[in-house]
Amino acid sequence: MAQQFHIDHVTVAGKNVEAMEKALIQVGIQSQYGGPHSNHATEMALASFPDGSYLELIAIQPKADPAALAAHEWHKFMEADAGPCAWAIRPADFGAEVERLRVSKIDVSDARKNGRKRPDGVQLDWETAQVGPTNGGFFPFLIHDFTPRDNRAFPAGKPSTTEWTGIAKIVIAVKDLDAAIARYRQAYWIDPPQRQEDAEFGAKLAWFRGTPVVLAAPLSAKSWLSARLEQFGEAPCAFILGARKGSHVTVGPKSKWFGHSVSWADAEKLGWHLGFEPR
Repeated sequence: MAQQFHIDHVTVAGKNVEAMEKALIQVGIQSQYGGPHSNHATEMALASFPDGSYLELIAIQPKADPAALAAHEWHKFMEADAGPCAWAIRPADFGAEVERLRVSKIDVSDARKNGRKRPDGVQLDWETAQVGPTNGGFFPFLIHDFTPRDNRAFPAGKPSTTEWTGIAKIVIAVKDLDAAIARYRQAYWIDPPQRQEDAEFGAKLAWFRGTPVVLAAPLSAKSWLSARLEQFGEAPCAFILGARKGSHVTVGPKSKWFGHSVSWADAEKLGWHLGFEPR
């Protein structure tokens, strides 16, 4: 049976969480400050959606411990204000999914505990497991909560916005499209993807129907996507939200991906690629 991709959250990285929140407001999305992580390196804010997924803004804590920051798997993304850096899924059975991936010859780390305290004092604790060579880059990392998940996803007790349904697609920059497709099919037992090209986005695309996964390989060695791969390796390069009819967003260019319209936020204002797909 193929893996079901229950998106827990996607992560956008930058230097300063307040600046990231302000940029997100400019394209019509309100976020909430979530507090510092217990790693002495990072803090976060989030925009949560009705389907339970959320968009995490992760940034460098004021007076962060330099060694802790340097050891963080996403420090290059944060220091470069790189935007999309990772995503996570929430399997129904954390341990069983770890074993399933290992049976599929995919490397999975042992579980690692983490947590943070919300600004209102509520403690959150969870565990994660890295899948593949990077944490949430090419493959999603796995997450399982010890404390109630709603406390993590909905700090105000409800979604922070209802204009968007949730995270619809994760666009992952890859160097070799055929090789990336083969690795995903090995890991998740999924059917061959649909393919197309988007000259404006600058990529050859592959989408696994029924999943949120879109793989994107550069059309040109001199494109923004090639430069991003050179700097950060294979990792998310864009996220797409499911948009309700009439959602208010500052829209830039539009694309047609696999028969679906995608409206893009103004990347100059936001600083990274965020799309909206009508639902």
